[in-house]
Amino acid sequence: MTFPHPADRGGDRRRGFERLAETASRFTSSPVFFMFCLALVTWMVIVHAAGFGTEWQVFAGDCMTAVTLLLLALLKNSELRAERAIQRKLDAIAAALLEAQEGSPGKAHEDLREAIRMEEEI
Repeated sequence: MTFPHPADRGGDRRRGFERLAETASRFTSSPVFFMFCLALVTWMVIVHAAGFGTEWQVFAGDCMTAVTLLLLALLKNSELRAERAIQRKLDAIAAALLEAQEGSPGKAHEDLREAIRMEEEI
């Protein structure tokens, strides 16, 4: 069983997960999220240093693990979408160069124009 590449799912239209991943990616790269992570790490250090009960220490560790797993999933999705966008641009450049070398600009030049603005769509 194979899964389609994230950039190929849903055709030209972005689905809910792609929109959620894009929004989450923007949020996780913001100073607000950095402060949240810093507070989470500080809280975990305080829980361990103050010697709170094992339940609190496990809960703090579980919170860190959950945030890490969510960030890993978002990072991988973002990486795959960026990789596909770059590859499509390179393919469009290569096709346009080949067409220009043959002396007849055509569909490849149109594909190249579309690929230039691709990151705005993905």
